[in-house]
Amino acid sequence: MKQYLSDFSKLIKFRLSFTVVFSASISFLIGQKMQVGRNLIPTINWNNWLILIAGGFLVTAAANCFNEIIEKDLDKLMSRTKDRPMPAGRMTTGQGLILGVFMAFLGTWLLGHLNLETGLLSVFSILLYAFAYTPLKRKSPIAVFVGAIPGALPPLIGYLAAFGSLKAEMFHEIDYYIAVILFLIQFVWQFPHFWAIAWVLDDDYKKAGFRLLPTKKRDKTSALLTFLSTLILIPVSLLPTIYGFGGYYIAGLSLIAGVIFSWLAFKLLMSRELADARKVMFCSFFYIPAVQLGLLLNFIAK
Repeated sequence: MKQYLSDFSKLIKFRLSFTVVFSASISFLIGQKMQVGRNLIPTINWNNWLILIAGGFLVTAAANCFNEIIEKDLDKLMSRTKDRPMPAGRMTTGQGLILGVFMAFLGTWLLGHLNLETGLLSVFSILLYAFAYTPLKRKSPIAVFVGAIPGALPPLIGYLAAFGSLKAEMFHEIDYYIAVILFLIQFVWQFPHFWAIAWVLDDDYKKAGFRLLPTKKRDKTSALLTFLSTLILIPVSLLPTIYGFGGYYIAGLSLIAGVIFSWLAFKLLMSRELADARKVMFCSFFYIPAVQLGLLLNFIAK
């Protein structure tokens, strides 16, 4: 039983799936709080919040499952992935496919129960991640851009899910610019995040032919683009305050976190050392949940 749970966790990339659900749930609560503030709903619908978490987790798990089915033979070549259940031979491709299809249908059905738009976005996310981003990883660094789109959809999905059945008369109440800004923050963040990981794991990635660094190698240009992406993230993270749905506290938090992120990326640019790439990577792990949680707390306190 312990081995089965461990294999299932590796199959669905549990930590990644949890991070995705966290982003979506934060955006959902922001959307619900906005409606409570406008007296559109009496209180936050926690049942829908749980449906979003369950559906979002299943959809993300399914996309990760399809990713591993496609990359099973490549995963055997890399140290970090060779112990996953399919490349290690503890699970067949057929078993993985059955699990993936089941999770995809159930997750999409749950999200579609909230509203049609949320269900359609979840299907688009699965298709783009598994069948566009995954094969592109061996062909071109453009894969990072393609992968950043489904990676940034969870805040958009969570925000739209907060409005339940979207009727025509509700469209003017949704404030789509909030959803777009939440999407943009996570979209831009993924570039330094992906590139830092690619820098750290480049030797392992090369065994499978993955090309995720901007220039396909650890050089000054790749480091420069990583640094520039952290600089772009600073003004993007200030958009909630600029557009009036985030206060000065979240602006301060985003600015401090962004400056730290950029400083670490600048050190990588100067040194191009593996140790500095690891610092950028670990900073990226903390950056997005800290900013999103800060935005939620700021929104609730208003």
